[in-house]
Amino acid sequence: MVKDRSFYKLFFSMLIVMVLQNVITLSVNLADNIMLGAYSEASLSGVAAVNQIQFIYQQMLAAIGEGIVILGSQYVGKRQYGPVKLVSSTAMRAGLIICCVLFIAASFCPRLLMQAFTNDEAIIAQGMEYMRIIRFTYIFFFITQILLATLRATGIVNIALILSVVALCINCSINYTLIYGHFGAPRLGVTGAAIGTLVSRIAELGILLIFIMRKEKNLHLGFRDYLAVDRTLTRDYARVTFPMFVVQGLWGFNNAIQNAILGHMTARAIAANSAATTLYSVVKSMPVASAGTTAFIMGKTVGEGDVAKVKSYARTLQILFIMIGVTAGIVLFFIRIPVLSLYKLEPETMKMADTFLRILSLIAVTMSYQMPCNNGIVRGGGDTAFTMKLDLVSIWCIVLPLSFIMAFVVKASPVIVMCCLNADQVFKCVPAFIKVNYGHWMKKLTR
Repeated sequence: MVKDRSFYKLFFSMLIVMVLQNVITLSVNLADNIMLGAYSEASLSGVAAVNQIQFIYQQMLAAIGEGIVILGSQYVGKRQYGPVKLVSSTAMRAGLIICCVLFIAASFCPRLLMQAFTNDEAIIAQGMEYMRIIRFTYIFFFITQILLATLRATGIVNIALILSVVALCINCSINYTLIYGHFGAPRLGVTGAAIGTLVSRIAELGILLIFIMRKEKNLHLGFRDYLAVDRTLTRDYARVTFPMFVVQGLWGFNNAIQNAILGHMTARAIAANSAATTLYSVVKSMPVASAGTTAFIMGKTVGEGDVAKVKSYARTLQILFIMIGVTAGIVLFFIRIPVLSLYKLEPETMKMADTFLRILSLIAVTMSYQMPCNNGIVRGGGDTAFTMKLDLVSIWCIVLPLSFIMAFVVKASPVIVMCCLNADQVFKCVPAFIKVNYGHWMKKLTR
């Protein structure tokens, strides 16, 4: 175990902030669902369909941002901040291209996008109305995400938590006012929800720009920095980011496919899964935050060139991941009953949701080990191709085919199908352990 207190202070300070940020972000989505669900089922379904598109967009931007963190943190380890700005400039252009493609698609063929998820005309109409305004959030969102990733490459994460709190307050306030028409405002339904999201995105970016101009001390980011081009760093960034872009993009489609598989289960199973996964998503914030924190720490340490410290950190982090996983599993197991009691479910549905959560309590332990190992230690250490190969094989060659067969050919019970959909969170622990402890993953990406 590492004895340096500064290591633990850095890890847990970043971890706590990122967990809180994820939980608050989930709270925003939950609040939207509750408010729209009370307004109209068609409105809720229409917005949910549009959010499937948003999820894929977010995954692509997440990959672009992780490329900044992994490559940029190594330069930070060498105390070189100029290359970080050039990498961020490259990422901003990549994000702009994706944003433009999505904006054009949402502007000129919104019906076609909606028909990919539903044939119900009422839902399509509500989704198109929501998309009419929500498309303008895409540009503010991508700029914010690239800038936050750039700051995270230097170890700054607190501002992301502040922005999440601001978004929660603004979004909920405007939604409550405009969805239902409170305080003399017009009753706008999904249009009101879209306006709330747009205003919160604009506020997020505005606050972030003020923070960068007044508080950020190392990068001194300015508009001209994003006009600069360095072909060598662009190639380095593309080589690092491409495998993650493939994985994150396919993960977005994988999520949609999993929803389709679950969507063909019984109504009782769908309701039980919805209740279980909503709570599981909150607990899942812990391994996700662990991976993000670890990627920065490993990238920075590899950049410093201290191989012994890198290996020592990797051993200690694995122990921390197991401790975090056991904690997450125990928390999920014991809060499942009081949380499920808040739902008005039939006894059989409640029993199924309880079974799902018992299984997910175990999954939380294994996920909390393999995800930070693969996406934090290995990917943060410079080997981004390994996670791409692992996910392509495990998800697309094993999990999805097996789940499809069990659901539609074997006609297995919903519990069995749910286990199949999460099986990779268990068996990926083996290659993660072997790779971290016996494989080569430390790669110096800087020049």
